Amino acid sequence: MSKVILVTGAGRGLGTDIAREALAAGHQVVATGRRPEEVEKSLGGPQVDLLVTKLDVTNPDDAEGAALAAVDRFGRIDVLINNAGNLFTGYFEEISPAQMRRQFETNLFGPMSVTRAVLPIMRRQRAGHVITITSTAGLVGMEFTSAYAASKFAEEGWMESLRYDVEPYGIHTTIVEPGYFRTELLVDGSTNWPELSIDDYAPRTAPRIEGMKTMNGKQPGDPAKLARALLTIADQEKPLQRFIAGTDAIEAAEAKAKELRAQAEASRELGDSLAHDDTTV
Repeated sequence: MSKVILVTGAGRGLGTDIAREALAAGHQVVATGRRPEEVEKSLGGPQVDLLVTKLDVTNPDDAEGAALAAVDRFGRIDVLINNAGNLFTGYFEEISPAQMRRQFETNLFGPMSVTRAVLPIMRRQRAGHVITITSTAGLVGMEFTSAYAASKFAEEGWMESLRYDVEPYGIHTTIVEPGYFRTELLVDGSTNWPELSIDDYAPRTAPRIEGMKTMNGKQPGDPAKLARALLTIADQEKPLQRFIAGTDAIEAAEAKAKELRAQAEASRELGDSLAHDDTTV
């Protein structure tokens, strides 16, 4: 069944793959990005089922404009795919406060703004699906990614709670946690290196940056296959609430679940002792 799908960050990387695969599957696509001309070029030029519109996810006015443009052109929005994001790397002390805030502006407040603009449309329809791409880093904290992981953990908490807010109106939610895919997250413009430099961290920082640069393009995951998997989920009558995407992501999730179970058991004696004691003396 053809749907109207709004994709953020469609100018390159996974966003382009999602928009391209959606068009090929017969959907109507609202492809958004900060530079609409680049978005349209990446998708092969104007098409009947394609609307390209400007959207910087950190600008709430852009989000409102994109949602209105989608309804003006196609009459509705069935699926929102929050894909746009970036990566601020570095050890916590070397990430400036301004960088940390910019990380959250794009990866958390950006998707929130777009979703806030789209939800009134979906509520009127009494139908819709919000898909937000987080990361394995939203499940597992890793070295050199404190800003990125913090933003993705926050995004996961928001999405988990949003589910209960919008379920009564026929709106589904799905969290997508990809592992390593050959997207353009590690290219200049998407990856930002730490602004600060601390001597203690220097011997570790330089090799980390070089390692991340050499990883680009060699990640095991195929973004086109991930795009098709997202369309499969969008077509499900009862969509997955959480999609752990990639063998590496599944292994990381299983390890985290095992660790949490072990920590819960280790906490049991002390944790259970904290309940209110009604014993009177």
